[in-house]
Amino acid sequence: MNTHPIQTAAHKADNIAYRIGTRIHWWRENRARDKGLEEVMVANPGYGSTSWIRIIGRALYKTDGFEEIIDSMVHNDTAQGAIRGWRSFSSIAISHAPVTVTIDGNTIYHLTTNKGGVLDEKIAVQLEPGIHTITLQTQRSQPAETEVFIVPDNQKIGILSDVDDTVMVTALPRPMLAAWNSFVVDEHARIPTPGMAVLMERLTKAHPTAPIMYLSTGAWNVSPTLTRFLSRNGYPKGTFLLTDWGPTPTRWFRSGADHKVRELTRLAQEFPQMKWILIGDDGQRDPDIYNGFAVRYPQNVAAILIRNLTTGETILSKTTRVWADNRAKEITHGDLWEEANDGATFSQALKEKDLL
Repeated sequence: MNTHPIQTAAHKADNIAYRIGTRIHWWRENRARDKGLEEVMVANPGYGSTSWIRIIGRALYKTDGFEEIIDSMVHNDTAQGAIRGWRSFSSIAISHAPVTVTIDGNTIYHLTTNKGGVLDEKIAVQLEPGIHTITLQTQRSQPAETEVFIVPDNQKIGILSDVDDTVMVTALPRPMLAAWNSFVVDEHARIPTPGMAVLMERLTKAHPTAPIMYLSTGAWNVSPTLTRFLSRNGYPKGTFLLTDWGPTPTRWFRSGADHKVRELTRLAQEFPQMKWILIGDDGQRDPDIYNGFAVRYPQNVAAILIRNLTTGETILSKTTRVWADNRAKEITHGDLWEEANDGATFSQALKEKDLL
């Protein structure tokens, strides 16, 4: 008798939380399939070079609590009524789902999602620089269309920004409030960080062919919410670099810092000629992560912008902030480092560096 890959993963895992979570997901996915729930693809913007692209999306069943989020993305409706954050985590992923990928309406590839329904694949393909259209579709879903940005071979500047407390005020250092903001508060109540949307807009005008990345420790579940938030608040489109949610086969909690380090390293290897403007905040580990990246890849950093949290935001997180400040002093390229609490100050600093 054939065993489903997700059952095999649960059986081999050392972490009991992972085994339990995997079995619950397997049960929910079976129920969704038996009930004939509609399959949907959430297609996220990708990026690439003239010789390859990175395709990102997620296959889900259209559950009652998630359908309005999906519909808002399909119809590009950023003005839809309030949606509670917990609904993004009530979706049911389609594990190991076959996905057909169409590029510019003619080039076709056949890929497969992972256990969490995430499609994150790099494929070799020759494309001209600029924006191209890709379509993702499971065997029983409607096609989902998004864009992939092909970076010119001579592009020298890239833009990468953290999300929580950098473009969106979420108060992550305070765990209970962070949970409230992520799971309970509706997305219209989330607050954009002062001046950061204007800063990002200025950066895109100064570097119109620069790739834009939003790097976060958030789960892929929240990508529809992030898409709507960024669009509604005037942030430029970009690629989300998110992570899976829940425990791993060996750990109770995933390492957000490891995720950010891996993605930064990947970008340095994919675009060795490019210098990145890295934007983050001092509420968690961005200073340490960006510092380490600058030490390992000094040729790939143009500037590091660290938003200082307000006094209210640093309550109950002073230890984290002091530790990050001390680590930041170790950076070997001090002229790269800028700290402020608003986008306007960062804009002035980038002008002085001839980056804006």
